[in-house]
Amino acid sequence: MGGEGWLFLFAVLMAAVLLFTMVFFIIMFSDLECDYINPIDLCNKLNQFVLPEMIAHAFLTLLFLLSGQWLAFILNAPLVAFNVNKIMSKNHMYDATEIFRTLSGHKKESFIKLGFYLVSFFYYLYRMILALISGTSLRWLISLWSTLTASRE
Repeated sequence: MGGEGWLFLFAVLMAAVLLFTMVFFIIMFSDLECDYINPIDLCNKLNQFVLPEMIAHAFLTLLFLLSGQWLAFILNAPLVAFNVNKIMSKNHMYDATEIFRTLSGHKKESFIKLGFYLVSFFYYLYRMILALISGTSLRWLISLWSTLTASRE
């Protein structure tokens, strides 16, 4: 398996982790709405995942940039810019005193990220399979060609 195959295998795994993270966020927001969890516990649980989620996505985008996967990089760059903007404006952590007022916005953001990571997951899976098939097909064609040319001699 070539470098592109390994890159997209890693991207599939990262997208799966990011997908599950967003599902966790949505479940926690629903628990807050149903009053199963208090705002302080919610913020304490979610805030420990905010920066790792953003860093993981930025790292994956950086890998796409460094490996020359321009389409994947361009697709991921807007979300990285959004996350960087949230960090720079110090608006990335959840505040227990304002969580009820901003809950609908946080849920909307989580659902959009969930959709983005879901589409990304299948795109990365497609590209991984494409990289594996092209590498295998090339080797198969070379061996077929060498067999055919050897049988003519």
